[in-house]
Amino acid sequence: MTEKPWTGGVVSDRSTVLLCPNPGPMTLDGTNTWVLHSTSTDEVVVIDPGPLDETHLERVATHVEELGARVALTLVTHGHFDHDEGVPHFLDRTGSPVRGAGRGEAFTDGERITLGDIDLRVLVTPGHTKDSVSFAWEDERLLLTGDTVLGRGTSIVAYPDGNLGSYLDSLDAMYAAASESGLMLAPGHGPTAPEAAAVIDFYRKHRAERLDQVRAALADGASDADDVAQAIVEHVYADVPKSVWPAAKATVQAQLEYLGERS
Repeated sequence: MTEKPWTGGVVSDRSTVLLCPNPGPMTLDGTNTWVLHSTSTDEVVVIDPGPLDETHLERVATHVEELGARVALTLVTHGHFDHDEGVPHFLDRTGSPVRGAGRGEAFTDGERITLGDIDLRVLVTPGHTKDSVSFAWEDERLLLTGDTVLGRGTSIVAYPDGNLGSYLDSLDAMYAAASESGLMLAPGHGPTAPEAAAVIDFYRKHRAERLDQVRAALADGASDADDVAQAIVEHVYADVPKSVWPAAKATVQAQLEYLGERS
């Protein structure tokens, strides 16, 4: 049975995904631009405007206007171009302030961002990148994860900016938040999932399995190769398309760093 493509759309009473048409091995169906709308005011929060695709950015701005609302705040989950590149154009179009990916006031773990009846709890979740953040909207049962947890497959640890130790700690924190409030997964790419905690637990187990595979590859002689990380990719990631091997290599480098720090 073939999985249906994810197309975005209305996710809950106060949240909508507008899918950017930038599909690919790393972006899955495209970047999810999240529009969170207050029912008590005319305020909207936009999360991850996406790449510099003017048609997509105009679609997001027009959608907000059709709600009779304005973009009161733009949030960026991390600085990768498929989430962040279009931010300057989007701000010019909407006049919105912005936070995230080095812009605006830095996030503090646990802080609350409140606009109208939108109440987001910030989870500082480094690992995929150093600047990655997530947002829990308990009232709407959403855990907005950016690229830290995806709606399909698994994410990468983008070494050297990303760090596996930090990533594992972030997964633990996200699991606790998702379990406590029964949150739905609201990712930066791919479909939503009804139980974020279950997906995050799968991620944790997957990372542990990959670390065991890397240890085994090192024991089997990969440590003697000229390019240790590439040798491990070919050994451990033979089950994934070669188009994502460069990303897999970054994750392997993060795994080697993690194991080296604990040896």
